[in-house]
Amino acid sequence: MSDTTVTHGWEHQDKPRVQQSELLEINMGPQHPATHGVLRLLVKTDGEIVQSVTPYLGYLHRCAEKIAEGCDWRQWMVYTDRFDYLAPMNMNFGYAVAVENMLEVEVPERAQYIRVICAELQRIASHLIAIGTFGLDMGAWTPLLYCFREREEILNIFERLSGGRMLYNYFDIGGVRFDAYDDFAEEVLFMVHVMEQKIVEYNTLLTYNKIFIERTADVGVIDAETCYAYGCTGPVLRGAGVPFDCRRDDPYSIYDRFEFEIPYGQGEQGTVGDCWDRYIVRMREMSESCRIIRQAVDGMPEGDFMSPDLKKLVKVPAGSLYTRTESSKGEIGFHIIADGGSKPFRNKVRSPSYSNLHVIEKVGPGMMISDLVATVGSLDIVLGEIDR
Repeated sequence: MSDTTVTHGWEHQDKPRVQQSELLEINMGPQHPATHGVLRLLVKTDGEIVQSVTPYLGYLHRCAEKIAEGCDWRQWMVYTDRFDYLAPMNMNFGYAVAVENMLEVEVPERAQYIRVICAELQRIASHLIAIGTFGLDMGAWTPLLYCFREREEILNIFERLSGGRMLYNYFDIGGVRFDAYDDFAEEVLFMVHVMEQKIVEYNTLLTYNKIFIERTADVGVIDAETCYAYGCTGPVLRGAGVPFDCRRDDPYSIYDRFEFEIPYGQGEQGTVGDCWDRYIVRMREMSESCRIIRQAVDGMPEGDFMSPDLKKLVKVPAGSLYTRTESSKGEIGFHIIADGGSKPFRNKVRSPSYSNLHVIEKVGPGMMISDLVATVGSLDIVLGEIDR
């Protein structure tokens, strides 16, 4: 008789079973509307819960910093437009201020006022994109159409001013390329008047919408300590309750002449530093930009729009300098190294979106995929600035 023992399934039913799940890897992007550009997020999930998220960059890399070494100081201005292509004026502003600080040149008063007006109009236009697309991420289609409606009016002003509607190349080292047209001040003030009314409309439509609050309050909380650790700036840092803004705390150009407040997150609908706080900071910044524009238009003098000493080839004395300005996304920095020639020896750009994006690696794990979409949208990143 054989010693083989025959076993049946029911003989092992009393043994405990260990339930195991496999993590699923999902590629969100680089062609995905929720990534706000050619960003690839490698997301590992356990069902609907995110276990880890890793950003992969470089799909829009154009070697802009290396190209700077082959351009003269003024030629490279056109490349700054392509960094944050939703706020080119702010990018132009940062680079112009950096080179002017190296040259120790005095920019004409009229040019300074025109620059501030353009920079604040551009901040509003950029925030309109941020708010409209963020609402779209949350399932709200109408705010996007409303925001684009107002943004078009700002672009009309820029088109009359510079000839372009997206990439302007308007700022120049020593001033601006063209003087303001005859009814520039009237058109700007009318736009500000309209914008102040529309902000109230946006608040009714989206800001205090019950569904929107439930999708954004207590979601994607980024506290101040995390912002410091990752180098977050702009609305991400201010959304975490830190009222820091280069325009007030490290003034450049003529920003020290204007009165304005720095909005910051206070946890009005949930936790300080959540998606709703970052959203409301941008909404309130648009009101403050309108306030600055009114003061700048009232104080804009007549005179030159370009320094007469810088209408030719620029040569920067040997040395190095880091200059930071406040773009719509945060602190844009230019670390310039000059060897005394007509071309930069090195031009390193500090991108606010780059630092703001990488915080997603820390705050992403543990949230649901839908909340990850909300968190990425609340950061308001732009890949042209990240990759360069």
